[in-house]
Amino acid sequence: MTLETSIEYVKGIGPEKAKLIKSVLGISTVEDLLNFFPLRYLDKSKVHKISQLRDVTTDVQLKGKITSIQEIQTGKIKRLSAKFNDDTGAMDLVWFQYSKWLKEQLPINQEIYIFGKINVFNNQFSMPHPEIEIEEKKDTENRLKPIYPSSEKLTKRGLNQRFFQTVLRNICKEVPNLLHENFPDYLMKAFKFLSRQQTYLNVHFPKDMDYFEKANYRLKFEESFFFQLGYALKKLHHKSHSAGNPFPVVGDFFNDFYNNHLPFDLTGAQKKVLKEIRLDMKRPIQMNRLLQGDVGSGKTMVALLTMLIAKDNGFQSCLMAPTEILAQQHYNGIKDLLKDTEVNVRILTGSTKKSERRIIHEELENGELSILVGTHAILEDKVKFKNLGLAIIDEQHRFGVAQRAKLWVKNKIPPHILVMTATPIPRTLAMSFYSDLDVSVIDEMPVGRKPIITAHRREKDRAYVYNFCREEIQKGRQVYFVYPLIEESETLDYKNLMEGLENVMDNFTHYNVTMLHGKMKPDEKDAAMNYFASGKAEIMVATTVIEVGVNVPNASVMVIESAERFGLSQLHQLRGRVGRGAEQSYCILMTSDKLSSDSRTRIKTMVETNDGFKISEVDMQLRGPGDILGTQQSGVVDFKRLDLVNDSAIIKTTKNTVEKILEADPLLSRTDNLIIKNYYLRNYNGKNKWSKIS
Repeated sequence: MTLETSIEYVKGIGPEKAKLIKSVLGISTVEDLLNFFPLRYLDKSKVHKISQLRDVTTDVQLKGKITSIQEIQTGKIKRLSAKFNDDTGAMDLVWFQYSKWLKEQLPINQEIYIFGKINVFNNQFSMPHPEIEIEEKKDTENRLKPIYPSSEKLTKRGLNQRFFQTVLRNICKEVPNLLHENFPDYLMKAFKFLSRQQTYLNVHFPKDMDYFEKANYRLKFEESFFFQLGYALKKLHHKSHSAGNPFPVVGDFFNDFYNNHLPFDLTGAQKKVLKEIRLDMKRPIQMNRLLQGDVGSGKTMVALLTMLIAKDNGFQSCLMAPTEILAQQHYNGIKDLLKDTEVNVRILTGSTKKSERRIIHEELENGELSILVGTHAILEDKVKFKNLGLAIIDEQHRFGVAQRAKLWVKNKIPPHILVMTATPIPRTLAMSFYSDLDVSVIDEMPVGRKPIITAHRREKDRAYVYNFCREEIQKGRQVYFVYPLIEESETLDYKNLMEGLENVMDNFTHYNVTMLHGKMKPDEKDAAMNYFASGKAEIMVATTVIEVGVNVPNASVMVIESAERFGLSQLHQLRGRVGRGAEQSYCILMTSDKLSSDSRTRIKTMVETNDGFKISEVDMQLRGPGDILGTQQSGVVDFKRLDLVNDSAIIKTTKNTVEKILEADPLLSRTDNLIIKNYYLRNYNGKNKWSKIS
């Protein structure tokens, strides 16, 4: 038997059962079965007393005797009932479907162990369909009994827990011949690992909980280690094979802007990130860096300074955003910051006029245009650069891989790539799924930025909320009202946008109100946005189209209607539309009176913290890693033991361990590292397209 052996040749399975198991569980080889791990364990190491059962909520084991048996007929339902006693009391054992054989075989007045789930009815305990072991034949080993994933289809065909336990016991007997070590001695000693063989034996049939914990840790470490190794090798491979234009100079354009036009001092985090980017771009290797930063942390300023370094080295830059509103905001901000310099900046979107496009195309090709801001319109084949050296992508998760790849061919030598996201990704995910990118984090807000005060209010508080908004408007501030829907909702509990607009206009009759939603035409959106940004409208009623990109420093209040309908990251992004000026800002979360448990957690989290990274951790706990990453990448989250929510310490440890190993031995050619290399080549190389080493 080998790991590749088909399960039909495993003792107790055969062709028919193998076919069924493969169709339901996707298990086809011995290796698949070994990695078919228990969901949980029934602890048969403890023996309870009947008098203790009132406080027990799990499956229990009791020791005593069956003193009597009787068959009971209730209508058409027939059941077998046995009286079970220990020295503290009595209870019933019940079988609803039973054979004549069972009735005859039940041990009367013998010391036995029973195991199962307790039911309570009218203060009387009972145990349906208990497992029974006679004391003298009781298995004293493997008291932790594995419970495997199953289905009704399998159980009906006799492939129950006992079947899987028996099959896995048979395979575990072969483990010494099947499994070989994949870690060198120095790692085994450093982390005090169980051997690989002992790991698998103790995850299926643990000697005790201590052994299970050691085995479980080893499996999690192993999964994370080889995952991190794959990405690290991919990064090394990319850097050794991907030429890039070196930017050795920090010259007049950067220095003039930094010394004479920078509107505020950079934070320590911004300086740290700029240094990381600078070191990347000095080398003749293409940069691929992810820049994470919370809303308002100053990513755009870092992007601009990076583009000025490109300019100093004779290269053009582009900044691509997912929406016209966001592209326009970036353009306006960058244009304003560079107004006293000689750097030429233009914007290209789907609505750019033909006459303007002609000028952009001409200036791009002759090199007069240094910075092009735009949407996916930048990706069009007819958009040609003279010398594109840097491509910055904002809100990376909004663009597909194929779209981003089009930027690579805009120059003979691919441009440096800087990916920005304002949606903080949990550090665990960043370490795991962006390991092929170098990750920089701006985890510090600009000096003087006041934290947004967030409050939770219900419908009964609406008059108070409206009065508060009026007070802020009278101070010269502006207000957002955000709704989750555009058209008539089937669920009448939720306000839709049109009702909301009417309601706001009725209650704020002395103020100008504008509206913004995703179904408006681009020029209508721009007009509405400009009307609000200029201060002509005191109130904007909108949908989540303002989630990204709307920057009105004078807006100090964000009222989010039906806040329970929004995800945490979306609520955080929406809240980030206020607090962009010097004044104190507020976010008011309006909800219905009845909230689900998850909704309560989301609202409570928003009220308690403004830290996007803390919020992203809670969001991942509620939604799972796949949803955080998006559908395109959710399939990557396929760990069998590793939990991205709870195992961040293991992920961090394995990442550091892999980095140290590859720093000393990039090709894993050292004798003691060959065991890692050979295992990786055999099990991962090419399968997951992480990297190819030889």
